[in-house]
Amino acid sequence: MTRKLWVDASNGAAGDMLLAALLDAGASLDAVSSGLARLGVPVSVEVSPVRRHGFRAAHLRVVAPSSDVHRGLSDVLGVLSSLSGPAHDFAVAVFTRLAEAEARVHGSTVDEVHFHEVGALDAIADVAGCALALHDLALLEDTIRVVSPVAVGSGTVRTAHGPLPVPAPAVAELLTAAGAPIAAHPATMELCTPTGAALLATLATAWGPPPAMTPSAVGVGAGTADPPTHANVLRVLVGAGDPSASAAWQEGELFQVEATVDDLDPRVWPDLLEELRSVGAADAWCVPTLMRKGRPGQVLTVLVDAARLDLACRVVFRWTTTLGLRVQPVRRRTLRRDTLTVTVAGSEVRVKRAFMGDEVVTAQPEYDDALAAARTLGLPVTEVLDAARAAATAPPPPR
Repeated sequence: MTRKLWVDASNGAAGDMLLAALLDAGASLDAVSSGLARLGVPVSVEVSPVRRHGFRAAHLRVVAPSSDVHRGLSDVLGVLSSLSGPAHDFAVAVFTRLAEAEARVHGSTVDEVHFHEVGALDAIADVAGCALALHDLALLEDTIRVVSPVAVGSGTVRTAHGPLPVPAPAVAELLTAAGAPIAAHPATMELCTPTGAALLATLATAWGPPPAMTPSAVGVGAGTADPPTHANVLRVLVGAGDPSASAAWQEGELFQVEATVDDLDPRVWPDLLEELRSVGAADAWCVPTLMRKGRPGQVLTVLVDAARLDLACRVVFRWTTTLGLRVQPVRRRTLRRDTLTVTVAGSEVRVKRAFMGDEVVTAQPEYDDALAAARTLGLPVTEVLDAARAAATAPPPPR
């Protein structure tokens, strides 16, 4: 049976709400508390029952001294170093994603980013706590994790940079980069925080309605605010599904944008392809072709979703000499995927895996990790690649 998770973010998301919901769904508070105690920072969590619009929910409070410390990514990763295994990898991925989004928003580099709200002790507790709770529920490896469209709200929010429009720039950047669908909501307030957006973007293996499964637990996490407009809660469903019933792939609609160009400086193409991917294109490539009078040219093809179609077209028009584009809808089938960290003779190697249903059909080690391990171990890199691939495709031990 494959473990499955559905996160209902139709009323927004924040780190404390997700952690409260996971604890409410059965994650061990003792496991989360003991893991937080190992971080070496003065944080702990308390959970209490509350009611939101007549319904029961769990509310989480982070107990930490006030602090105006602005941590950089390396500082935060140092705090997280006491975590281990999948929980460590997940928490690191969340904060790295946050740093990359902040860098893009402010036009700086990841090393220059100093977290404000998201670098506070309560955010570290939220992210590390969610990682520990997910691990306790066996939801970090060999799982299907689906997140609903995310409500972001409207209006303005107060931040260290002053009032900002909702969704805040970092939230918009995080959800856009992850290809997350957003949902309209009547509330004129911030519904999704940067920490919440980073957690959902890292968590989701897919976006949409609940996957086919047999639920075993429901968790409801409440935000601190209790507005009159809606129940300020985030829900999770935890369960499992028969591997034979799992969908072989996910299917969705994209748009295919094409242009044929024969008068562009060829040095521009690699940077153009990277620019298209950076604005959210699912893929972009060029194929050589022969044009009128024997002139060599390139057929540029871009795959992009509806939300980014206009942006991709603008990039192509601005970067190339084409005067027209061919645009048509296409259907795409994609395999569920994840990234697993395996150990080869004591060295860690990340492996990207793709699943057809619940069968691993592709396992591709990160070459830079494998090369570094090979140099450390004094082995041919091909041996490390084979060992990492074998470790990533080995059946999990019985629970």
